[in-house]
Order: sequence, then structure tokens, then C-alpha cells
Amino acid sequence: MMVLITYDVNTTEPEGKKRLRHVAKKCKNYGQRVQNSVFECLIDPSQFAKLKHDLLKIADLNKDSIRFYLLGKNWGKRIEHYGSKETYNPEGILIQ
Repeated sequence: MMVLITYDVNTTEPEGKKRLRHVAKKCKNYGQRVQNSVFECLIDPSQFAKLKHDLLKIADLNKDSIRFYLLGKNWGKRIEHYGSKETYNPEGILIQ
């Protein structure tokens, strides 16, 4: 399933900057950054449960915000992209 994760971490204090790095690193392990604080993650339900648990453990929910959008299996029909950044297909061929 495709999960869109967005976050806003309060970085006015040094601890916030540390949380921001940890949230971004955790998301990067599961998906692709598509904007500064937005990741698309093509994961199964058990991976989603683990990722969600880990992110909520990192965040200070009194100061930070994390949103999960569950786009499901037919996610390709639910995403439209316009603009300068090239889009990608997480199910496509990976060329290195």
C-alpha cells in the first residue's frame, strides 16, 4: 500500500532539530522524499505499523505534527504531479 507521510517538527530548540533529523532518516528508510517534509512509502501493513510506531515515539506530540495518508493499493490513480521535480514510479525499474 502507498502511504504519504507529512511532518512538521518544531526546530526552535536543539532537541527539535535532532527529532527532525531522526524523523527524516526513519522515513527515508521506508520511502522516497517527494518534498522537504513529505515522503511516499510503498510498504505493507506490518511495515506501516512499525514505521508509525517509531515515528510517534520520536516525535514530541506537544510540539510536532505527523500525518499519515493511506492511499491504498490503487494509489497511482490518486496522485497527480505537476511542476519542476521529476516524478518517479516506486514499482518501476531501478537503474543504477
